[in-house]
This record gives sequence, C-alpha cells and structure tokens, in this order.
Amino acid sequence: MTTSGMLGQFRCFDRSVQLLLLNQFTINLGFYMLMPYLAQHLSGELALAGWLVGLILGMRNFSQQGMFLIGGTLADRFGYKPLIVAGCTLRTVGFAALGVVDSVPGLLAASAATGFAGALFNPAVRAYLARDAGERRVEAFALFNVFYQAGILVGPLVGLALTGIDFKLTCLVSAAVFAALTLVQLRALPPARGAEAGVRESVARQWRQVLANRPFLLFAASMTGSYVLSFQVYLALPMALREGTHNGTTATVAVGALFAVSGLATILGQTRVTAWCKRRWTPQRAITAGLVLMGAAFLPLMVPIGTIAAAIGCGLLLAVATMIVYPFEMDTIVALSGNRLVATHYGLYNTICGIGITAGNLLTGAALDAARRAGLAALPWVSLASLGLACAAAVHLLGRSGRLAPTPAEAAPAV
Repeated sequence: MTTSGMLGQFRCFDRSVQLLLLNQFTINLGFYMLMPYLAQHLSGELALAGWLVGLILGMRNFSQQGMFLIGGTLADRFGYKPLIVAGCTLRTVGFAALGVVDSVPGLLAASAATGFAGALFNPAVRAYLARDAGERRVEAFALFNVFYQAGILVGPLVGLALTGIDFKLTCLVSAAVFAALTLVQLRALPPARGAEAGVRESVARQWRQVLANRPFLLFAASMTGSYVLSFQVYLALPMALREGTHNGTTATVAVGALFAVSGLATILGQTRVTAWCKRRWTPQRAITAGLVLMGAAFLPLMVPIGTIAAAIGCGLLLAVATMIVYPFEMDTIVALSGNRLVATHYGLYNTICGIGITAGNLLTGAALDAARRAGLAALPWVSLASLGLACAAAVHLLGRSGRLAPTPAEAAPAV
C-alpha cells in the first residue's frame, strides 16, 4: 500500500482511533530516544558497576511485566482514558528523574516508575483501540504496528543527537514529550469504557473469570514463543554479529542496519501484508503461517552467506512474520475475551508473554554458550526454528479444535 493509501486508511477511522495511533508513535518516540542510551549513561557518566546497571534496567522490565494485569484491571474498572493519562504522567516523572537523580535508590525508583507507567497505559490503549475500531480491528492493529515501529525507528535517532549534547537533555526532552502527550490526551481523547461498564464486580471475581477462560490461556501459552523469537533481535542476533564480525564498530553498524531494515519494512509493508492475508486466510491460518515463517527466519544463520547478511535476512523475515501475526493476534484476544474485560485479558496476556520472554532468553543464552563450547554453531538457530514450528503447531491444533472461535458474547455491542 502506498503512503497516500495508508493515509487514506488512517483518515477512514474515527478521530479517537487516529489519536490513539498518533499517541503510540509519540509514546515510542519518547521512550526510544532515551532507553537505548540509559545503560551507557549509568555505566559511563555515573560509573555504576555492571550488576547495578543490570538491576536498574531489570527493574523497569520487572515492574512493567509484573503489573500489566493490574493496569488492565484498572482500565476495565475506571475506563481507558484515565489509565492512559496516568501512565503518561508517571512516565513524565520517571524519565525526568532519570536525568537528574544519581543515587541508586532514586534510579531504581525512577526505573520502576517508567515500567509501571507502561503497565498502566499499554492494556488500556489496545482495549480502547479494539473498542472504537469495531469490525475493523485487524486493519486498526495493522496501522497501530506501523505507528509503533515508526516511533522505534525515529526515537533512537533523535536520542542520539540529544545524547551527543548531554544525556540529561535527552531525559528532559523525553519527559517533555510525555508531558505534552498527557495534556493532549486530557483535552482531546474522549472517555471510553468497555462493554462491562456499569457492572460492579470484585477484582477477585474478574480475575477468576479471566483465569477460567481456558481457550484464552492456551492461546497465550501458544503465542509466548513468538515473543521469544522476536526478542532475539536484541539478544541472539547482536551476539552473533559481534562474534561473526570480530569488530565492535562493524557489529554496531550492522545492528543499526538490522533495526532500520526491520522498521522500514514494517512501515512500508504492514498494511499491504495484512490486506493480502485477510483476503486469503482465516485469522488462525494467518497466525499459524506467520509463526512458521518466524521459525524459518533463523535458517539463514545456518547458511554460509556471511554473518551480516544472514542476521539482516533473519531480522527482515522476523519483521514480515510479525506483520502477518500481530493484527490477527490482537484481534483474536478480543474475540476470546468475548468483548468483556478486554484490557484485563490484554494485561494478563502481556504478563504471560513477559514471563515467557524471560525464560526463553535464559534458555537462548544457555544454548549460545553451549554451542560455543561444543563447536555446534547451528544449535541455537535449530532450537529457535523448532520453537517457531512448535508454536505454529499449537495454534493450528487450537484452531482445529474450535477453541479459537469467537464466543457468543463477542457480538455484544461496545458501550
């Protein structure tokens, strides 16, 4: 789809959906202009020990992944807008603090605040988008991924320029971006609630309902491996580039090229890929095909074509696979929720996948070490390819059993 066609599709959505898409671009712009350079600031300018740097960075991930369910529950109870605004406000404070605080307790608190902020607004944004997109959820989430990736692509470039002046400036500009975003959403984002609005149930009862949704839990477990595979652009591929090039500068440039190619491919191809898949496949078949491709993405690393070419090829295939999977995956979660407690379902889904990423990264790291010791260079890539096939098989079996079909409540109108 051309740029003009993408803009036309963007304009066809309600104003609230348009604002949510622009918000997500801005959220990622502010986040990625700071986070890629935080470790260097902590270890360099603040001269913290490596384990402290890891602890501070890990605190953000832990507070976000561990609190997604809380954020989703609050969004279903109090409405989507308050949680989006609260999350952006908290991230404003957290990012500003990262630039002015130099004590370890203060840095841990600031890092935790930025993570909890993400847990507040992420489930709410997705539930809000699903609500207002209606029957066009798949197209809306395809555009969402375009804006998401655009923020990831532009953010580090802006951050690089600012950090070249002063990392404190980067933090303050990032905080200013989130402050402006907070004010815009307060003024322009309409209030919205889920289909269960007005129903007063205890949190424990709501959680029991979500945890009793067996098809949803099976789908979440089946999809966890896809997040492990996608995360390897941050772990296994950079490590392979460092070992394969034997040159730190070359590896750094290659990693930058990897992210640039993946991001541009998504921006230029996402809506076209989604339209093609929607015409030809059911959602379950699209997800299954995408997972097969996600596993196959690691096969170039087993072919003697050069480490850089293989890694960039892997990253590009992962990007295409994610384009296929993501819109249908987000839509399936809403369908499995029965259009009820959607934000809570998204929150629990993110938590389950976050736990899977942590475990998967530990196993991937162990496989990389074992391969290095034993001289079995293909071991990690065979393992990752097998994981993709296993996930595809699991989703295929769920689809054949009818467990991924929308529940009757799915047809209920949003309030």
